[in-house]
Amino acid sequence: MYYVNEEQIRVRLEFMTVVAGSLRRLASVEDRNAYDIVYGFAEERALHLAIEAVTDVGSLLIDKFILRDASSYEDIINIIRMEGVLPAETAARLRELIGMRKALTQNYTELDRTQLRPSEQLTAIADLLDEFPGHVHAFIAKETEGFIAPEGPKE
Repeated sequence: MYYVNEEQIRVRLEFMTVVAGSLRRLASVEDRNAYDIVYGFAEERALHLAIEAVTDVGSLLIDKFILRDASSYEDIINIIRMEGVLPAETAARLRELIGMRKALTQNYTELDRTQLRPSEQLTAIADLLDEFPGHVHAFIAKETEGFIAPEGPKE
């Protein structure tokens, strides 16, 4: 087992609630048909941060408990699903979210920015971000029950 600073996991899980709140606020924009580039950029950044937070936590869990390497962002989700961190439905929804990463980070010049995403989609992603930390906490509790980890490096 590698030493992983559990504070990193905690901070990222807490940050997910900030991103979820931002997605809900963006979903509540009254006139979803009156496209505004600033809202579009805010939406894209919130989705990007959601993806990064989920994959960061997944990678940290893999490093700490699972001891194998993920070959892709989707593989991070597959591994933590196979190891019991996530139920199948949650993993499937996270893979859909992760599927947006390439467009948001590499193909951003090709994105159709003429419309915002449906508010229902943003709300569903926010709900997913709110659900994710509970699965992670339950997994960590199960994995560390009765186990006293050696101290990591002093900071």
